[in-house]
Amino acid sequence: MSLPLWPDAAREQEFHAWLQSLPASLQLRADSVALATEDASTRRYLRLRDEAGQSYIVMDAPTPPNDVRPFLAVGAMMSGCGLHVPAIHAADKERGFLLLEDLGETTYLKALQQATMPEAERLMRAATTTLVHWQTRGDATQLPAFDEAFVRRELQIFTDWCVQRHHGRQWNEQQQAWWEQICALLARNIAEQPVVPMHRDYMPRNLMLLADGTPGVLDFQDAVAGPIGYDIASLLRDAFLSWDEEQELDWAIRYWELARKAGLFGEAHWADDFGEFWRRLEWTGLQRHLKILGIYCRLHYRDGKSAYIADLPRFYAYCIKVAMRYVELAPLKRLLEDLRPELTQTGFNLR
Repeated sequence: MSLPLWPDAAREQEFHAWLQSLPASLQLRADSVALATEDASTRRYLRLRDEAGQSYIVMDAPTPPNDVRPFLAVGAMMSGCGLHVPAIHAADKERGFLLLEDLGETTYLKALQQATMPEAERLMRAATTTLVHWQTRGDATQLPAFDEAFVRRELQIFTDWCVQRHHGRQWNEQQQAWWEQICALLARNIAEQPVVPMHRDYMPRNLMLLADGTPGVLDFQDAVAGPIGYDIASLLRDAFLSWDEEQELDWAIRYWELARKAGLFGEAHWADDFGEFWRRLEWTGLQRHLKILGIYCRLHYRDGKSAYIADLPRFYAYCIKVAMRYVELAPLKRLLEDLRPELTQTGFNLR
């Protein structure tokens, strides 16, 4: 059964009032509005056309809880760095409507799922090059800090929604001590990395395959100043697509070489030690994946968005894989075994 275009009649009226206020020269057809996509937030994306058939995207981001100003600010910064982000044709900051350039319907996720390996190689190299451009040219000082408090708030989502709500567990004193140890390790790993502009969700679903083969970048409103390893970890260990580790390593090495050449590692001693960079990338990805386990459970129980729950096994597998590799993370392995003992007893598959 298809979802109604406007679940909220009042929001529909706001939209049409805004649409009528836009310049007549745009020749937008109100009768062409269709749902383009929804995401895990309260934002939605609509597609509409003008009289000539040109397509536009409308971001429907009700305020509150949304605020489109970070999207506008970060988008301007990214565009200034040479990234292709959607052009803004009209904006209503108070009501939360944006009229955006339509970058098409082919996400990197869709393209990669259908690509041969040579084509996947080309796509991922383009995404990596774009990421380095963003990290090199963007101004991290203009973005919120992804600091220890931020990191710990995200990790708390895992305990609140995955451990307690989804699994019904209440950790004992020893388990809580193990968790605190892990949080401290992950926060320190992040704090010790060079700080760069960080997209915070740089994954194939948020990249669009453009006609010239380069990626268009979406969903960047939550950008922060954060660790260099975060966005590349997000790209390589995706929410909806997994690769063999040999392939992950190949792309990570290519990224590392580009970042070194661009001077992004600064004085970090591991600028010349890929093994140390890989460890930090894995630990940074682990923090992200624990958070996502909590977010997907929260979407299911609190927001009624249950499609994401099917991808929990992928994230358990990512987390277990990293926890089993490093002796410092042994306490996390114990905690995860308590939640999903079969993952370490019988093995797992990311695909």
